[in-house]
Amino acid sequence: MRGLLATLRNAVAEARANRAAFASQVTIMVVNDIVWVLFWTLFFRRVGTVRGWDGDRILLLLAVITCGAGIALGVLANARRVGNMAVDGQLDGVLALPVPPLAHLLLRRVEPVNVGDFLFGVVLFAVVGSPTLGRAGVFVYVVACAATIVTSFLVLTGSLAFFAGRNEGGELGFHAMLLLGSYPVDIFAGAAKVVLYTVVPAAFVSTVPARLLEDFDLAGAAWLGAVAGAFAAAAWATFTLGLRRYTSGSVWTRA
Repeated sequence: MRGLLATLRNAVAEARANRAAFASQVTIMVVNDIVWVLFWTLFFRRVGTVRGWDGDRILLLLAVITCGAGIALGVLANARRVGNMAVDGQLDGVLALPVPPLAHLLLRRVEPVNVGDFLFGVVLFAVVGSPTLGRAGVFVYVVACAATIVTSFLVLTGSLAFFAGRNEGGELGFHAMLLLGSYPVDIFAGAAKVVLYTVVPAAFVSTVPARLLEDFDLAGAAWLGAVAGAFAAAAWATFTLGLRRYTSGSVWTRA
């Protein structure tokens, strides 16, 4: 555990080494997120509601997904790079260390631009989420579950590169998760809606957490936690099995 904490501290220190660059990247993402808020605010002022979703509910959804994705892509930035590193033989340095490979890999890199997502999501919830101690606790829980699902899904799809020898699936999974998670699942129907609860679990990253924030349900919270746990287990198992097929690239990198 000490080794992993030291890894995270080093990653944070490395990301903040150039403070001006760190601040500018965070600011860029915050501005981008503000544009999304303005878009949805103007949209719902004109149309009212769409299948039960109004401006207030969509902003809660944005708060959750920006926080969850900010953790997965900012603090655990290597989750997106697992497939590329597997294909390019860049895991040699990780495997030589006396720490769990996947945990070390995820904590090794912090991406400042996505840290901006996390900070924005926290502020957005504070502004529009009518925070109380109870709602703040629910927010922390659902964001943790969302971050776990995003991270696990990226690791899972990226780890398929161990078996396929290419990482197109990982990149496709990344874009599908973030694109589909940015919209309420209720605007989809039929097979597409089924996919968002199964193959690409975008519903559990944004819509389900937002519903729990609005109307907390213990059974729903337990179900969300179970889904997060299941994807985490699947990601770990796939990555571990993939390591058995890993071919060294004889390249030492900082991963």
